[in-house]
Amino acid sequence: MKKLFLIAFLTPFMLSAQPIPLAKKLHDAHATYRESTLTQRRFKHKDVQALLDKRRGNPLYEITKVGESFEGRAIDMVKVGRGPHKALLWTQMHGDEPTATMAVLDILNFLESKNDDFDALRAQLLDSLTLYIVPMLNPDGAERYQRRTAQGIDMNRDALYLQTPEGRILKELQQTLQPEYGFNLHDQSPRYSAGRSGNVATISFLATAYDYDRNINSVREKSMKMVVRMNRLLQTFIPGQVARYADDHEPRAFGDNVQKWGTTLILIESGGYLGDPEKQYIRQLNFVAILSGLAAVADGSIADETRDDYYQIPENERYLYDLLVRNATVKLGGKSYQTDFGINRNEVNYANASKFFYYSKIEEYGDLSTHYGSQEINADGYTLERGKVYPATLKSISDAAKLNPVELWKQGYTYLRVANTSGRSLGLYLTVHPFHILRSASTPTGSPDMGDAATFILKKDGKVRYVVVNGFVYDLEEKFSKKGNGLVE
Repeated sequence: MKKLFLIAFLTPFMLSAQPIPLAKKLHDAHATYRESTLTQRRFKHKDVQALLDKRRGNPLYEITKVGESFEGRAIDMVKVGRGPHKALLWTQMHGDEPTATMAVLDILNFLESKNDDFDALRAQLLDSLTLYIVPMLNPDGAERYQRRTAQGIDMNRDALYLQTPEGRILKELQQTLQPEYGFNLHDQSPRYSAGRSGNVATISFLATAYDYDRNINSVREKSMKMVVRMNRLLQTFIPGQVARYADDHEPRAFGDNVQKWGTTLILIESGGYLGDPEKQYIRQLNFVAILSGLAAVADGSIADETRDDYYQIPENERYLYDLLVRNATVKLGGKSYQTDFGINRNEVNYANASKFFYYSKIEEYGDLSTHYGSQEINADGYTLERGKVYPATLKSISDAAKLNPVELWKQGYTYLRVANTSGRSLGLYLTVHPFHILRSASTPTGSPDMGDAATFILKKDGKVRYVVVNGFVYDLEEKFSKKGNGLVE
């Protein structure tokens, strides 16, 4: 009996004393709890509803409809746990920011599991916390994969006027539940850097300010401590890739007001991670950070953190491009000069916003020595040219498969022209063929400039080395994979 008592006494202490080992354990076990029906970002309201519906009747949960979106889609809340520390978590108040939605559904899978290495942690969480989770606050925006609501309003700037039904739901939940903690879960651009560096800000935090003077009361201090804890744990997995937002007060924002209303508010933003366009690894990091943060509340160890470390986290900065070409030589008007090119790969939705392709543009041109690229080319000694149009007009886009891209690239061809098919909608579209395909009679001329599609070649001594098509780089000294991210326009 004494032995059992000792184990029960030590378990919470062991958990609180070892947050990094616990985070590593959660990180490594994530695949076990990962919701397998969600594998890409552009899922819909019906997909989330199906995952909630299968939990109705499970005694672990209370699932209630807390309202409807502007277009009448149900907004549901999941209550789980029975403890004194209440936390409200909401995701996708911006419809195109779904990473944390996937993560909280993974967390539900975790909480309902049994007989594994996390039984003690799970029991502690459910006994100490009561979680209220709204897994998709802006379903109309999610349907379109857009930031704003169906009314065209940014819900995160609607905390005062409450013009959106979704915003009214969120305020009512905060006012009636009076949670101790609030987790405001977002996505951000993958082009933020962690400070003045080339490190992508994979996760960013903010302990929102409740007034213009950015005062710190006990409510906001707990936000800072929570961020400090989660940052330290995430450094284990993404060293140098955690950032924080500047804490300027935004009086219209929900985060700032929820903090003012007495709920400790933690803003988490999911940014970018190289090789993870669907943010599946960032989803895993959310899973680890949120569960670890909740564990710190459950075992009381959050009180051991110091807010001073909050300001040691580098601020979010905009010093990153998806591709940065440095020191390229450009010929214009019979003269030559050296310059840099900053290129971003922008997502374009299609198939009812369930899929996307990239449309890459030159977004800056000139001295970018203070900036970085997630991918960089040192073009010193190389001349940048637009590339040529292949002389034969193709009957259809599929005919591009008959061509040898490498041989054409060596000759400087980056563009193909295809006969326009009657009735086919003109406009941007994707192709797996690594060319920029034209459906009009116009021919791109002159040197590439700001705002142009990022298709060009880099050559030295008359020999092509790099080909850039729609912002994606093909190095002729490396093996070509036979597929690409081409563009049709």
